[in-house]
Amino acid sequence: NEKCHEHYTTEFLYNLYSSEGKGIFDCRINVLGHLQQGGAPTPFDRNYGTKLGVKAVLWMSEKLQQVYSKGRVFANSGDTACVIGLRKKVVAFSPVTELKKVTDFEHRLPQEQWWLNLRLMLKMLANYQISLTEYISGQMEHVTRRTLSIEKGF
Repeated sequence: NEKCHEHYTTEFLYNLYSSEGKGIFDCRINVLGHLQQGGAPTPFDRNYGTKLGVKAVLWMSEKLQQVYSKGRVFANSGDTACVIGLRKKVVAFSPVTELKKVTDFEHRLPQEQWWLNLRLMLKMLANYQISLTEYISGQMEHVTRRTLSIEKGF
């Protein structure tokens, strides 16, 4: 938060990282609140953000210990640049190289979106005039599956 400390401003952190990078890496100012425009964060948001922050710092500390050798850091493998997020109800780190393979950069979306198959059903539930024959064009796995499992989804 930009208001968390009078001295640790976004500008100060930008200058700190820029000078410490010594030309090896660069940085830029990006205030997420300006991008998200989500209103006031809830206690859940704050708690979840704290948990993700702690996991990210622990992960970075572990990675630095793994790649540090003879006074230098050799972070040249694919798993040293990751994004933290939820993957099937579990907080996970996804290497950027893997995300690159499954991302539609032109539209800034994943190439495959699981929920797109639900659009016709959602229209039916919202009382659109949709025929059931349109919806049954493919296999209705969620109806024909006999057992439920967390791994495959309910």
